[in-house]
Amino acid sequence: MTSSARPSLDPALAAEFERNAFNPCVGTVLLSESDRARVWYIRLEPGERIGFHRHVLDYFWTALTAGRARSHVDGGPAREARYVAGQTSHMRFAPGEFMLHDLQNVGDTPLTFITVEHLESANPPLPLPPGVTPRGLDAGTVAP
Repeated sequence: MTSSARPSLDPALAAEFERNAFNPCVGTVLLSESDRARVWYIRLEPGERIGFHRHVLDYFWTALTAGRARSHVDGGPAREARYVAGQTSHMRFAPGEFMLHDLQNVGDTPLTFITVEHLESANPPLPLPPGVTPRGLDAGTVAP
């Protein structure tokens, strides 16, 4: 599919969608990685956005704070969602399935999530870019 096949995305977002089609960084900070799981942290200030990234592994996310966000899923139109602290969603992907999306905080308060990817899934994990390694929250750099 080309960016012209996504009329709901403006040209800048369509270009980012194409550029990040295989971005495996599903959070801003990789907290932990084992042979079974990757644990990601996401904190978005009001107006802040995490760019397009690809989910291929079974995973779950938990909202640590309440808030509102907007997302474009698989190049479709923007969708808004409300989250409550503790809200959790589990996702599964069959072989060859994936989801490509972004997430923008459109609320008035910081929005924070933990995402856990199960490395033992129907699809192999995407390789992480150089320099993306598990670290604490105070290390100062974020995933691309």
